[in-house]
Amino acid sequence: MNFYDELKWRGLVNDVTSPDIEDEINNGGLTFYIGTDPTADSLHIGHYSSLLMAKRLEQHGHHPLMLVGGATGFIGDPKATGERKMLTKEDLEHNFNALHNQIDKLWGFEMVNNLDWTKDLSIIDFLRDYGKFFNVNYMINKETVKRRLETGISYTEFSYMILQALDFLHLFEDKNCRMQIGGQDQWGNITSGLELIRKKHGAETKVYGLTMPLITKADGTKFGKSETGTVWLDPAKTSPFQMYQFLVNTEDSKVIEYLKKLTFLSVEDIMDLEREVEENAGARKAQKRLAEEVVRDLHGQEALDTALKITSALFTGSLQDLNEEQRRQAVADMEKIELPAGKLEDILVGGKIASSKREAREWTKGNAISLNGVKVNDPAMMIDKSQAYVDDVILIRRGKKKNYAIVLKEEA
Repeated sequence: MNFYDELKWRGLVNDVTSPDIEDEINNGGLTFYIGTDPTADSLHIGHYSSLLMAKRLEQHGHHPLMLVGGATGFIGDPKATGERKMLTKEDLEHNFNALHNQIDKLWGFEMVNNLDWTKDLSIIDFLRDYGKFFNVNYMINKETVKRRLETGISYTEFSYMILQALDFLHLFEDKNCRMQIGGQDQWGNITSGLELIRKKHGAETKVYGLTMPLITKADGTKFGKSETGTVWLDPAKTSPFQMYQFLVNTEDSKVIEYLKKLTFLSVEDIMDLEREVEENAGARKAQKRLAEEVVRDLHGQEALDTALKITSALFTGSLQDLNEEQRRQAVADMEKIELPAGKLEDILVGGKIASSKREAREWTKGNAISLNGVKVNDPAMMIDKSQAYVDDVILIRRGKKKNYAIVLKEEA
């Protein structure tokens, strides 16, 4: 299996602009770019496959350029649901700096900013030197624009593809960049860049585009989203433990796809894990390996060890083994139940941990209730904020699996 065939086996090739791209990718030596706009101050897990694709290409001898769109971020790539909220200059600058630092730290790619070559461009030059090459009929047939025609699209967002095409042209001329890669929703923007280069430099110019399938969960929703919100690559926004939990709960139907796209595991290792899913899905060996690989690659072995320690503590009930920061991570995503201070049996009923006081007493006296990881057997025990596990959260555990996060109300 050659390198390009492996990329296809991993499900990382959606569309290409020319069959010649296969030899170009196998041979190495291409300078290529991948871009993102600074619409937030961190990338999320939905971006991860694309960044790993760039890393895979780099490891095979290609040279990646990472474009963070300081200019296109002012405009916003057209989205299906309507006009984007325009960010302030201050927000964009903050986001740009954060993404620049994050990408440099994680992957060390050469960074470029399209504001550098657009900030001094006049509207007359933009229309004469670039807009003249774009036919309106061609533009409205691009998927990113077509899907917005019924609801309406501003001229600002309509012009986005010209700015992105300008990026490809500039990088081709300045850095001999001959390929752009991106998600499948970027096909129209990528091909617009190819067309602009060929109109400026000749129809036989050897430039290429490649798109990757967007990663989704089993229900079809974007992979970047979880029930509690976006899964960020920044550990200050999504802790390694939270990311581990998100990945270890991957559906059986999707875990092999994610292993192919989100890890550097070999073909042989992934095929072995695929057999494990088929023969012993209940062990969730593939999910655990997925979570371990991604967390380790992103945040390092120490962060993975912490995630595994918190996971073990929650599973076994050994909650006292965690330090304050680990405790904070452990409760971050738990559903919080707000209740008044009072007797343990009242809190068990109020939190719907027990269906009645009678059941609450039975559970407690039967040694089935733990408070912050310690067994308690007095249903009349008074519970207040002084017993918090971390911050203002008290953890109650019933049986061997379920943990409940109780936040005691302020006294009137």
